[in-house]
Amino acid sequence: MMTSVVMLLLLLMMVFSISAVVATHGGVFSVKYKYAGQQRSLSDLKAHDYRRQLSLLAGVDLPLGGSGRPDAVGLYYAKIGIGTPSKDYYLQVDTGSDIMWVNCIQCKECPSRSNLGMDLTLYDINESSSGKLVPCDQEFCKEVNGGLLSGCTANVSCPYLEIYGDGSSTAGYFVKDVLLYDQVSGDLETASANGSVIFGCGARQSGDLSSSNEEALDGILGFGKANSSLISQLASSGKVKKMFAHCLNGVNGGGIFAIGHVVQPKVNVTRLLPDQYVTSQIYFVWGYKLLIWDNFVF
Repeated sequence: MMTSVVMLLLLLMMVFSISAVVATHGGVFSVKYKYAGQQRSLSDLKAHDYRRQLSLLAGVDLPLGGSGRPDAVGLYYAKIGIGTPSKDYYLQVDTGSDIMWVNCIQCKECPSRSNLGMDLTLYDINESSSGKLVPCDQEFCKEVNGGLLSGCTANVSCPYLEIYGDGSSTAGYFVKDVLLYDQVSGDLETASANGSVIFGCGARQSGDLSSSNEEALDGILGFGKANSSLISQLASSGKVKKMFAHCLNGVNGGGIFAIGHVVQPKVNVTRLLPDQYVTSQIYFVWGYKLLIWDNFVF
């Protein structure tokens, strides 16, 4: 156990680079990191990792299939294009939640500016020739809400509500529009690709998702396992395989988020924990307090 603890401490201090990660016939998103180039103490890393683990555990019991924690610490985000003509949106990459959503034009609590260095954009379905409302009687809506909603009639849009681990929430309605992304064509070359996906149009936000958050973004890009997630929708349409990989540069920031079959010549792999309930213990190494979860896999 002591050997494993020492290994964990070393992992926290090291920066890994992956020489080649290629997604065959899949999508690639370039990601940015909020704290690129900044020095962070071990206590900051431990505190963030503890909050991240809590967010993953908190998502298990939520009725809509999964939840992440929108936390400004260690924030990674990706720029994607939505609509016709396409507009750019900056979304937090979140593997702990399912649905993708963006702030919409009707939202009064949505942020209009961010200190992360980008302009925020409110989605307006009327400005996209490819945008359509998702009716409440559509199969997608039934699956997300656990059946046909009470009072659902023709031409009534499908609502959504997502509550995250820190109490923040987003509510609105689902729309369907064209998503633009880069597709790997081979030899590390990419080409522009697109696909129609269903995502949430956020009309009301609370907590860290509201206008009071200075580290605000345009929304969240969920990569969970549910059929409502972006990767599941692209996979069901035959555009990609239902798998993804990411390479994050912890010093300079940024990285890639690849969707599809990954060719990995020399990629280190960490197995996922299958258990939903995890217990933890605290250890001290070289004067530092470490929080270790039982059955931790290196």
